[in-house]
Amino acid sequence: MIIVQDPTPPIGPQFDPNLIWLNDGGPPVVLLIVIAALTATVIILWPIMRAFGRRLEGRGTPDPVLKADVEHLHARLGEVDSLQARVLELEERVDFAERLLSRTHDAPKGLRGDVG
Repeated sequence: MIIVQDPTPPIGPQFDPNLIWLNDGGPPVVLLIVIAALTATVIILWPIMRAFGRRLEGRGTPDPVLKADVEHLHARLGEVDSLQARVLELEERVDFAERLLSRTHDAPKGLRGDVG
């Protein structure tokens, strides 16, 4: 019996984790990249998150133009309320005048106060 040994297939390029983790015995490159990315993220997002937190708490400085507009609208609403009360009073007066006119128009001639 003859045993034939096939040649082993060629192995492709191997991944060497030491090339990523260590750089000539120095600190790991990936760790430095992660720390730099986290530092940049914190520096960029810190003021944004503080402003968002203040806005949620309601401590943010309101816009003076917006505040003036809101005060103006409140004043106008007060005017509208007073005008609405006046319109309701005028409607009651018109209804009363219409009832009086319809009574005198429908009443018999003797009760109207007409002479002859």
